Amino acid sequence: MTQGTVIFDPYLPWAVLGGLALVMAVLLAFAGARGLLGAWVRALATAALLLALANPSLQEEELNPLSDIVLVVVDDSASQRISDRAEQTEAALEELSAEIEGRGNTELRVVRVPDAEDNAGSLVLSRMSEALAEIPQARLAGVVVISDGQIHDVGPPPALPAPLHLLLTGREEDWDRRLELVTAPAFGILGEELQLTLRVDDAGAVPAEAQGPVTLSIALDGGTPFEVQVPTGREITIPLQLEHGGMNVVQLSVPEAPGELTERNNAAVVQINGVRDRLRVLLVSGEPHAGERTWRNLLKSDSAVDLVHFTILRPPEKQDGVPVSELSLIAFPTRELFLEKIDDFDLIIFDRYRRRGILPQIYLNNIAQYVESGGAVLVAAGPDFASANSIYRSPLADILPGAPTAQVVEEGYTPAISDLGERHPVTEGLAPATLAAGEEPWGRWFRLIEVEPVAGDVVMTGPGDRPLLILDRVGEGRVALLASDHAWLWSRGYEGGGPQLELLRRLAHWMMKEPELEEEALVASAEGQSMTITRRALDEAEGREVTVTGPDGAEVVLELEEVAPGRWQAEFEAPEPGLYRLVDGVLETVVALGPAAPREFEETIASGEKLAPLVETTRGGVLALEDGVPRLRDVNEGRNAAGRGWIGLTPRDASLTTDLRISPLIAAWLFLALVAALTIAAWLREGRRGTG
Repeated sequence: MTQGTVIFDPYLPWAVLGGLALVMAVLLAFAGARGLLGAWVRALATAALLLALANPSLQEEELNPLSDIVLVVVDDSASQRISDRAEQTEAALEELSAEIEGRGNTELRVVRVPDAEDNAGSLVLSRMSEALAEIPQARLAGVVVISDGQIHDVGPPPALPAPLHLLLTGREEDWDRRLELVTAPAFGILGEELQLTLRVDDAGAVPAEAQGPVTLSIALDGGTPFEVQVPTGREITIPLQLEHGGMNVVQLSVPEAPGELTERNNAAVVQINGVRDRLRVLLVSGEPHAGERTWRNLLKSDSAVDLVHFTILRPPEKQDGVPVSELSLIAFPTRELFLEKIDDFDLIIFDRYRRRGILPQIYLNNIAQYVESGGAVLVAAGPDFASANSIYRSPLADILPGAPTAQVVEEGYTPAISDLGERHPVTEGLAPATLAAGEEPWGRWFRLIEVEPVAGDVVMTGPGDRPLLILDRVGEGRVALLASDHAWLWSRGYEGGGPQLELLRRLAHWMMKEPELEEEALVASAEGQSMTITRRALDEAEGREVTVTGPDGAEVVLELEEVAPGRWQAEFEAPEPGLYRLVDGVLETVVALGPAAPREFEETIASGEKLAPLVETTRGGVLALEDGVPRLRDVNEGRNAAGRGWIGLTPRDASLTTDLRISPLIAAWLFLALVAALTIAAWLREGRRGTG
């Protein structure tokens, strides 16, 4: 298509031409006033001259008509896949595509909006703005959004030169039940009650038979759930106690009711870290020595530890003649500590303790039962452990993992990590990764009480590969035997020292059953939809695998790869959020992926309220697909673009210039001839008057 336009490209600035025109107009007016016969001819000559100076040209454009563009934004988020909304969406898109194709000179562009990352929901407007940035506004005839209206990026609307319409999926009789976790603590104190606040809401056209209290099921770590009856429509508080330290997975759910849209929002999963309020430790020192301060400083430096420390300064056999009434020593409350309140302690440490008759056999027997029931005892042995007064010669022999041989080794040696200790979380990684030739990793110790291992795991050794540190589980409790009283040399920095504080800290926390120091464990850490599975074990078995069971019951078997001594790992990309169960044949655990409740299922009832303000500003409409797919009509810009059963598009009639030609409107010589002819005519006309 060719289109011509007259344009001007003056030889002189427009201001100069205007000035000349004004001067000539004044002169011609004066000539007319004097009655000159050729004034009107001179006016024509002047106009021709000014027109020539304006340089009129003919601009011819070759125009290629462009099609109008209709943008269809399809919401493919999770809430659009419940009920029959996906079928509604595809049917509407197919019918719209066919009608737009039949219009001619109209192009259809479809943009699909999936679930956003990080539980951001449905970002329809953001994706629509990105698509509009790629479309020339002069070609945009309209925008159609096919969605349930539950979008999560409502904000300042994008500038639209054409109508925006919302085709609403869903049905009028839809209803849904949702479990919302209002508040949940990030951590909880073991043994103390914590509270979860939640509510159950019904939305939409709730049938009468579905109204009333519902059954709430609560399960810890995937175990057997317990049930309570809760009302709907108001917040309730559920008391809960954590069963173990570390991460506790709490799953809450209500049963699916007949006819509700989806059960995906009938459950919520929350992870709560179980911590001890205070770690109660009883430290009993047999006699003052250089290492006593080391234990005390270690335990007092931890603000989470309540320490009770007794040092036996005046044993019964000591006879110094000082009356008891004049001694300012505190009587040792043996009955209270070892009979009445022994279960209040998380750990009992005997530091160079020997039998002196202060603790009767019945008390020591009670300590052994305390370990069997879940307590922990650590024995830091000194020379007395090898003597006839050894604490081993008591009921504690039944729980101690090493028997003294009565030999005390007095020589310098460097403590070493055993092969088993390289795999045990208490001692793994303590030794430096690299050492220079002949360099020792740590400073030396100078005493070892020789013991014969009778149970447990030897994780550190001394001279001649003799056991130095033995760890054992007894019943529900734990016992550790450190066959030396020279750990304090590391804290003093002797010969460079060593990781004394880290070793004793790990040892104490392992005995108090801190989850991160379990030697046999199956754990999983999650980041988004990615899961890192770690299996810790002391054996050297190969070909380990774990079975992952998803929230839908689907199972996946993963091969674990050894990444460090005693540690196997695998990565798993979960297909959907929810509760996953991990089993390796021996151990079992659960892990929650994703948010406590997906954002896409917070509001599931279709509604046009969120998009209505933007639709109204463009004179578009919100129409339910339940009533059928609307027809398309052409409407002029600024007119109402929606009605019952139809939506409007604004034709744009845009075009693309493919060629541009500019040519003089009148040839220059023709202008010259015309001006000369008119000038001569004026002269002749005026000359004839003068002759007459």
